[in-house]
Amino acid sequence: MSLKKLLAASARDYPDRVAFRFKQDRVWQEWTYDQFRRQVWRMAEAFAAYGVRPQDRVALFGENSPLWPVAYFATVGLGAIAVPVDAKLREIEVAHILTDSEAMLVVCGAQQVTVLQEIQHQLHNLKHVVVLDAIGASLPHSAHIPYHAVEEDMHQHEGTAESVERAYDKVHPDRDDIASLLYTSGTTGRQKGAMITHANFMSNVASCRKAWPLDETDNFLLVLPLHHCLAFTGNLLLPLACGASVSLVESLRTVSENIREVSPTTFIGVPLLLEKMHHRIMEGLQQNKMASFLWRIGLRGPIRKGIRAKLGDRLRLVITGGAPCDPRVLRGFDALGIRILEGYGLTEAAPVLSINPPTRPKPGTIGKPLPDVEIRILDPNEEGVGELAARGPNIMKGYFGNPEATEAVFQDDWLLTGDLGFIDDEGYITLTGRRKSLIVNREGKNIYPEEVEGQLLSSPYVLEALVLGYREANDPVGEKVGVIVVPDQETFDHDQHRADPISDAELIRTIKSEVKRTSEKLAPYKRPRRVQVRMEEFEKTSTSKIKRYLYEMEASALEA
Repeated sequence: MSLKKLLAASARDYPDRVAFRFKQDRVWQEWTYDQFRRQVWRMAEAFAAYGVRPQDRVALFGENSPLWPVAYFATVGLGAIAVPVDAKLREIEVAHILTDSEAMLVVCGAQQVTVLQEIQHQLHNLKHVVVLDAIGASLPHSAHIPYHAVEEDMHQHEGTAESVERAYDKVHPDRDDIASLLYTSGTTGRQKGAMITHANFMSNVASCRKAWPLDETDNFLLVLPLHHCLAFTGNLLLPLACGASVSLVESLRTVSENIREVSPTTFIGVPLLLEKMHHRIMEGLQQNKMASFLWRIGLRGPIRKGIRAKLGDRLRLVITGGAPCDPRVLRGFDALGIRILEGYGLTEAAPVLSINPPTRPKPGTIGKPLPDVEIRILDPNEEGVGELAARGPNIMKGYFGNPEATEAVFQDDWLLTGDLGFIDDEGYITLTGRRKSLIVNREGKNIYPEEVEGQLLSSPYVLEALVLGYREANDPVGEKVGVIVVPDQETFDHDQHRADPISDAELIRTIKSEVKRTSEKLAPYKRPRRVQVRMEEFEKTSTSKIKRYLYEMEASALEA
């Protein structure tokens, strides 16, 4: 089945069910499956009028909105290829993606117009810019690239819902056609466009449905940006395949409020968001003396009930992925009566590869391979740790226009993930680090930066830690362990044992002392020898992963 057929089947089977909920002028609005399909038809006719044809690339460059999935399905329904772009990327990164993908049309939000104006002289393939939510707005005038308020053009195609001559009806994408070019997060270098086919997405949806208990009564809360593959597959395609509903949050600031308003049953979030939610819950619990007392003596039923009420009282399934989640947070939510299932995936795999079983999750692992997905460990060492390789019908075709990168990431038909880990006797997978960030000391011992970082982050004074290998001038081989630390300024500001504001010198001494204290639980060869304090947070990808490659050059400058 293609994505176009998915939408047709869902609209046929669930025409009157709510497909999307979203706020407009502070009031929740709803689209049924039939209404959503008609919106797609109208936008597809507008795109066809702009000249979009099969295999053309159409970039989706904007924040989450109800029109984002409309634009996506209009694009693939015409046989074109969607290129989702992170709305928060810098001009140089956006220019690279639009140039590399040879996008002929960009769909954007009003806030992204300025970025496009800055770089449009570099975009030689760009023919049109389509602006969402722009009715009545003043759009730029360009002699070479017209800007369109797409909703105004969609109104011209109101009657196409019944027309048998729609351009949309004349195209029938094949399951092996490319549906999306998904540009990787770029933690290890310049972004590459993963070619994900209709079949890749649909097979991943089918595997997830076998692994997760879902049906048409579910209501998915959409928090993550749809340009990210986990949100796209797990929070858009999956509910559409089930006939479920998708409720869009207004913003990250309104997540708690929106949860209470729409009462979701299912929620997908990155670990950073879950950690913040757990911190706020526990902070509120500690501030309530009676609730804190009941919790300590084991009378937790009323506390759980109150917390669940604040989460809409229907939440039953939370999925997390995109980065490792602290097992303490997973166990903390479980104690509150909310089960979180940690999974694992890659953009190149559309994206889910493994998930913890709902009936028997194992915190600290990424679960077991999805049905129809194979995972094996390549070249395991004496501890069973090696690189994870995966294969299955969800694996990408390769990188767009980049055969060298494609060849480098495949071994026969196995996708090399770049992640290191092991599989235990019960089939659960544990990640230990990234192959490219692995530190090897002069004794040949392997040191996984993520392990050291996790230990350092146990200090309340450490907000972020980036462990890097460095080599001194007189070291012919092997690396030592160094770390760049971002202090948790809030902890320092609220230190009850301090009367005066902390000086920079004292802050650095405290951080170095904390690094030494927390790393004592590690083997001596894993402990950082050099510490550098950085006052600004690290630059991150859209899934909150630190862009390691930006800081690797700093390793040689780490202070003793």
